[in-house]
Order: sequence, then structure tokens, then C-alpha cells
Amino acid sequence: MKRDIFQALADPTRRAILMLLATQSMTPNAIAAHFDMTRQAVSKHIQYLADSEIIGPEKNGREIMYHVNPDQMKAFDHWLEQFRNLLEKRFSQLDDLLNNLKD
Repeated sequence: MKRDIFQALADPTRRAILMLLATQSMTPNAIAAHFDMTRQAVSKHIQYLADSEIIGPEKNGREIMYHVNPDQMKAFDHWLEQFRNLLEKRFSQLDDLLNNLKD
């Protein structure tokens, strides 16, 4: 089941997992070692991120390594860029209005 990227990133634990994976691929056990929760709870977070395609599994021998999916992150960054541009435009309009009121 495909999950929404925004819901996936809404959880602080999932964001922390993503930050861990941003530097290197890791096994579920290696990821779980960074959290004070059960391995099963961490696995649910990993699965949620995988279902949203933010991270992906890769077989490495008998182990599964998870890594960040750059294509999905680029799509998210594209959305953020549009949002940033909209906010910058609005702030610029507000600056113009305030400057006109001073004059």
C-alpha cells in the first residue's frame, strides 16, 4: 500500500530514521539500536517509510539494507520549493505594502 509522504514525515521517529539513513544504508537492527523502543516498533516505522517510498530495501547477502530513495526526496523537495516560492512572494508583497505605508 502506497502511503502519503507527508504523513510519513509527520512522525519524529520516522524523521530520525530518515536522518540516520541519509548518511548510510543500514539494517533494521542497526536502525533499531538508535532508539529506545522495541525492534518491532522500529520495524513498523521503517515499513511506513518504505510504503511511502521515502526509503527502499536492498538485499545485501542475507541482510536487508535500507537506504534513502533520492527520487522520492526530490519530489518532496520540489513541492517544498514551490511552497517556499509562494511564501517569498507573499512576504515580498507585504514588504512592498509596508514600505508604501511608510512613504
